[in-house]
Amino acid sequence: MRITALALIVVMALSYISCREEAGENFIMTVTGPVSVSEMGQSLTHEHVLVDWAGADSTGYHRWNRDSVVMRVLPFLQEIKQLGVNSFVDCSPAYLGRDPFVLRDLAEKSGLAILTNTGYYGAVDNRFIPLHAWEESAVDIAMRWIDEYENGIDGSGVKPGFIKIGVKEDGALSGLHRKLVLAAAITHKQTGLTIKSHTVGDIPAFEQIEILLQEGVAPSAFIWTHAQGGSLDKQVEAAGKGAWISLDGVNTSGSREEGDTGNLNWYVERLAELKNAGVLDRVLLSHDAGWYDAGEPNGGGFRSYTGIHLHLIPALRETGFTEGEINQLITVNPAQAFEVRVRMR
Repeated sequence: MRITALALIVVMALSYISCREEAGENFIMTVTGPVSVSEMGQSLTHEHVLVDWAGADSTGYHRWNRDSVVMRVLPFLQEIKQLGVNSFVDCSPAYLGRDPFVLRDLAEKSGLAILTNTGYYGAVDNRFIPLHAWEESAVDIAMRWIDEYENGIDGSGVKPGFIKIGVKEDGALSGLHRKLVLAAAITHKQTGLTIKSHTVGDIPAFEQIEILLQEGVAPSAFIWTHAQGGSLDKQVEAAGKGAWISLDGVNTSGSREEGDTGNLNWYVERLAELKNAGVLDRVLLSHDAGWYDAGEPNGGGFRSYTGIHLHLIPALRETGFTEGEINQLITVNPAQAFEVRVRMR
């Protein structure tokens, strides 16, 4: 996994130029290759196709049947395609259900531009961190992630479109999690991939932003994932620094007959507050839905990806959001957030 710094810079520069020539000046990396940012369209920026809770020491492609996953999930993707969604960001990381072969098959069958990721997920007591990450340096880990971008994931030829890491959800970062953030910073500087970090709370969010700044990486390269778990004041402050605020837990699957709208009202109110604070151009929306569970028969329960289009967007219109503001949230912001571009402070 070791490579000289000069050789790495030359290789990555050539890859970066090649992708830009293939897709145009501004591009995102999908599981079927680079496409122009202008083709991203309406996007769901934090969803899941497949997940496996077995742990880093037990998971693997042997744990699921790819054809069965595709058959179960495809109708849900076709459903959002009909609603106008064009891009879908799958956030299941390595050692937790990431399968580039399944995602490429689904992209080809559904017509969606699907993004997958590189990186390691440190939340949930580090159960999904591979053994080597405990012992290797941040540079060593980054080399693994950079290699996936340069050469594809597990021989699939599929390249990641962003970096997915996960850290402790509240309180100060551990040494291991700081190392993951540092590895992500190194990877970003070499690839231009955006860092999407499962974070939740205010303290770990701002500690990560500080690490990135120390490494010369702009906050605009960082997505505060599950920021709905943080405070409004800190969301506004982070957005003011340029970070992306990902409110990605929209769940409107309650019983309409009983007046249960899930968390719809909270999202409408929080988006209005962020709009009033002047930071709507730094906000991302999604459901964190799907979840074909490799450990359950036929994937267990599966939550659709339609709540934003069927319920949240109409509710935003009713409260005075313009079509331009809605387009900002679901089209403009995702394209800017996931553009492959090195962002230095």
